Amino acid sequence: MKHKTRGFTLIEMMIVVAVIALLATIAFPSYQNFTMRNRRADGKDLAMRIASAQERHYTNRNVYTDDPGVLGVNPVSEQQYYTAQIVVPADGQSYTLNLIPQDVQANDRCGTLTINNTGYKDHLGPGGNGACW
Repeated sequence: MKHKTRGFTLIEMMIVVAVIALLATIAFPSYQNFTMRNRRADGKDLAMRIASAQERHYTNRNVYTDDPGVLGVNPVSEQQYYTAQIVVPADGQSYTLNLIPQDVQANDRCGTLTINNTGYKDHLGPGGNGACW
């Protein structure tokens, strides 16, 4: 009578660990890119709020302002992934809004997102603009 043993051999366990490691090395970078892209929505929301406030201010005073307090907006995004910097030339007839990534978003390949008073969107990182905005 032969007694049958149950369980896994060391080789079977090593194959399972290798497969899990392979899946993790493929999935983790994709997950990081996904989360960076989703956090960018926080910056885009901030940009649209500031751009709307700038247009209201321009309609009332015929100049843009670089002071978020005058606009009544917080220069930090809701989830605190971006900080806004408003650049207005001396004549006050245009502006450029820079969205500077903060904390975990600082490693985003798009870098600083920019938008101006004409609605032109750009970025200062090496990533493609279509993927950034």
